[in-house]
This record gives sequence, structure tokens and C-alpha cells, in this order.
Amino acid sequence: MTQNFIRLQNVGVRFTGDMNSDGLMGWLTRRRNGKMVSGAYAVDALKGVSTVITQGERVGLIGLNGAGKSTLLKVMAGIYMPTSGVAETEGHICPMFEFATGFEMHQSGRDNIRIRGLLLGMTPDEIETKLPEIEDFTELGEFLSYPVRTYSAGMFIRLAFAVSTSINPEILLIDEVMGAGDIRFANKAKKRMFEFMEQGKILVFSSHNFDLIKSFCSRTIWLDRGGVVMDGGTEEVINSYEMSQG
Repeated sequence: MTQNFIRLQNVGVRFTGDMNSDGLMGWLTRRRNGKMVSGAYAVDALKGVSTVITQGERVGLIGLNGAGKSTLLKVMAGIYMPTSGVAETEGHICPMFEFATGFEMHQSGRDNIRIRGLLLGMTPDEIETKLPEIEDFTELGEFLSYPVRTYSAGMFIRLAFAVSTSINPEILLIDEVMGAGDIRFANKAKKRMFEFMEQGKILVFSSHNFDLIKSFCSRTIWLDRGGVVMDGGTEEVINSYEMSQG
């Protein structure tokens, strides 16, 4: 049986652009965070990241905003290509952070379940079989008949989470998805995540909620300014991070 994995070797991601076409706020941001060269900017979002995540591992990502967590997840998902180093994966990947991707904003929630299911590799028959269970899990009720352009961010998350976790992906990448919605739905999502993890697949979960990280992840990676500060047991890494924040 093929083993799923994520393997990054000295991965770097650099964003470049022209400050003259980026607006004043963009220019100020790049000047603070990046390197200005002859009217251009270059921002190193990831710098020399190396890690291996194997079958059955549950890995948390922590760090301040701008530390590189979302960029790292997008590299793992194949959305961003490294500008240096090598990123390799084996297994069906389901990213849970691009919530607007794959949604037709003028179509109903129910139609979007079908559309998103097709994009995730499900057959039309599989989608129709799973449709009642997905609808029930969202708890959106009559809103499933409404265009998704009327949805709140939390409703988007419910819909995306219900569809994406219904396909039993081999690698699930999550960026703060459980931080939205009411407590009851969060508890349902947590139960489904534990069911997912019990199947021995790979979970990578970025969050500022350390209680959630501790609940799900036995290993945690601490990122700062695009680099790995620490990679180890969750309790040890979180304790070190909290001590560093004073």
C-alpha cells in the first residue's frame, strides 16, 4: 500500500512586484516587510523550510500573523510553487482554506455542493448519494436553496467543510476553519476531524487557538518570518512559543 506523505526540502517562496503599481499601502507594507530594489519589492514568505510529514501524523502550525503559515499550507496544497527547494506530496489533498474557490456565487448552496463535489473528484452518482448527509451536516436548512452570494463567512465554512470532509481525503490541510461558527457546529466539526484522524491519514492544521491545536495535533511546527523556529511535540513547542511572547 502506498504511504501518504508531505516532504519539503529547503523550500523558499519569494513574492515580487513593482511598487509603482501596488498602491501606497502596498508600497508601505513591502517597505516594512520586504526588500526594495530599484522600484521593485521582494518578500520572502518562506525561507529554507524543510520538513517531512508521514502517514497518520497530525501536525499543527503556529506563529504570528505573517509568519508564513498560510503560505506553507498553500505550498503543501500545490497552490504555490516554491521559488527554491523542492516540495513533494503523495496522496489526495483537500485544502480547507480557499473557501470562495469552486463556488458559483449566483448558484444555490445545494447546486454548489454538486459543483464542489465534482471539483474534488467525486462522480455525479457519488454526490447524489452523499447529498442528504452533506446537507444535514451543514445545518443550513432552507439557506441551501439560496444563492451563496448571500452567505456569511461562517456559512461558507460550513458548506465547504461538509463537502470536503465527505470525500475522505488522504491529506487534509486546514487554515483556521474551526474558528468560525457557533459552538454546536464547532463540536460537530471537531468530532468529524477526530473520525478523519482515526483513519490514519495526514492532517496539517494552522490555528491561533492552542486548545484546538492540542486537541488535534501531537506535533507542532512554529514558524516566524518564513522560517521554522521549532518542530516537535505540541506541548513543548507551544510552551516555548508562549515563553517567547513574554
